[in-house]
Amino acid sequence: MVMPKGPLAFPRSEYLRRSSAVKAEMEKREVDVLVVTTTADITYLSGYTAKSGYVPQGLVVTLKDEEPTFITRRMDAPAAVHQMFIDRNRIIGYPEALIAHPEKDGWDAVIDLLLDQGFARAGIGIEVDLLPLSVSAKFKTRAPGAKIVDFSNAISWIRGLKSDLEIAVMRESAAITDAGMLRAQEVIRPGVSEADAVAEIVATLIRGVNGKPGTDISGINLCASPLSSTAHITWTEDVFRQGSQINLELGGVRHGYISALMRTFSIGEPSDQLRRLHDGEVAGLEAALAAVRPGATCGDVAAAFNKTVRKHGFEKESRCGYAIGIEWVEPTASLKEGDLTILKQNMTFHLMLGNWIDEDLGYVISETFRVTETGTETFSKLPRKIFVI
Repeated sequence: MVMPKGPLAFPRSEYLRRSSAVKAEMEKREVDVLVVTTTADITYLSGYTAKSGYVPQGLVVTLKDEEPTFITRRMDAPAAVHQMFIDRNRIIGYPEALIAHPEKDGWDAVIDLLLDQGFARAGIGIEVDLLPLSVSAKFKTRAPGAKIVDFSNAISWIRGLKSDLEIAVMRESAAITDAGMLRAQEVIRPGVSEADAVAEIVATLIRGVNGKPGTDISGINLCASPLSSTAHITWTEDVFRQGSQINLELGGVRHGYISALMRTFSIGEPSDQLRRLHDGEVAGLEAALAAVRPGATCGDVAAAFNKTVRKHGFEKESRCGYAIGIEWVEPTASLKEGDLTILKQNMTFHLMLGNWIDEDLGYVISETFRVTETGTETFSKLPRKIFVI
């Protein structure tokens, strides 16, 4: 029986456009066949978002074939059939016998395919930096006549320039993010447990808005007093109290695409110190956004923020943000001084201005934005304020 496809995130033409960009890079690097192994890159090139990357799997892209071939654990093949745009015959499930085998694994199935298709002496691209050394060694040992080419992060840089369709999905994600943040404003109250509040926020992120549900849950950081100086804590078994400060970071997800957002909450009036920090950070945020335009660099954006926030008497030790899109962080450009990456239209970033100054003082605010033809578009519609409960 042939299983029907599930609803695809994007039309086939969009995936083929992305493949064309990757193949152009392959030709430049003299790569005949590319084995894509990172989950975000597989999502980008096929639409696949199932959580099967904890075992070997690879999307095989060749210069001669229009569609890629996907090799995965046999139990995960049906998910690929439903989610991927490619033909059913190009989805190959390797046997369970290769799981926890003392000598072989799923990478042997990938290499077998390459050898069977005549790539024993070809240029084979693999994402070396993102694979265990033993896997890279296996490719070299089993295909000694091939030229192994490091393709690490190459697709990430291609992903960095979004299509209009991708931007539309990130706007949908941002609307879900805003709804989650507004739900937090409703449920954060003295005596309410952090867990109960997060449960309500997560429910909103899943239900979504405007007929567009969330398709996944990404990281949620809720750092409440006395932990408001921390950066990456989820929630505790504690309850909110009068005078509590809550730093919240979350992001709605649509088909793997995330629009992140950070806001600070205060149960009761914030301290004068927190107000001063907030005012300085908002001024810095607006200066950073004003520096965004095609042709500027990531470092220019960070410098604008740092210069402004220093005038308010504060320093931010960590970077000012990073590229975002599929998954939370795209491992390419950073919004930090010295990063010479040139901004281009439809690049997207999380301008992450969380500032953890010492063990007793932390504050968060952020915006996810895209570079436009003349400046910037921020995806969130929420005010840049401390949400006072």
